[in-house]
Amino acid sequence: MSLKGKKVAFLVAEGVEDLEFYAVAMRLEEEGIEVLTAAMNLDPIRGKNGLVIKPDTLIEDLKADDLFGLVLPGGWAPDKLRRYKEVTDLTAEMDKQGKTIGIICHGGLLAISAKIVKGKKTVGSLGIKDDLLNAGAEWVDEAAFADGNQVWGRVVADIPAFNRELVKALKAASQA
Repeated sequence: MSLKGKKVAFLVAEGVEDLEFYAVAMRLEEEGIEVLTAAMNLDPIRGKNGLVIKPDTLIEDLKADDLFGLVLPGGWAPDKLRRYKEVTDLTAEMDKQGKTIGIICHGGLLAISAKIVKGKKTVGSLGIKDDLLNAGAEWVDEAAFADGNQVWGRVVADIPAFNRELVKALKAASQA
């Protein structure tokens, strides 16, 4: 059940909800997970609340086969990242392989563009409810939950519940 050394990538860009990045990344690091911060370039990123994030790697260099999981934090970053084929292709391939994908707040925008939400139970910021519904997802107003390999969280205030669900899903995947 150990997650030590498992690689989980966080996809980030300018305006990422830095609290959803840092609080979730730190929780995964507590489990021994190797957190990779991936962006379109290696320049430091300023989060929505002003915190600076230094990317470790380029998104284009990530391979689904090398990752144990993926996290899509919210803020304005998902709307920027969803425009890049390498981002949506990676997200879709992770889903196809059944690997754990954590999606919180506006992270659902990226999941929509990767075409992985149809028929799924989802949540996110109320601001993307119609987007999820129009993409064929079911939207439920719950703090956090898993639907298959996808772990969904609503907003910053729900980070503790999201972290619990994400760690539970990663532990279950490590036993599969």
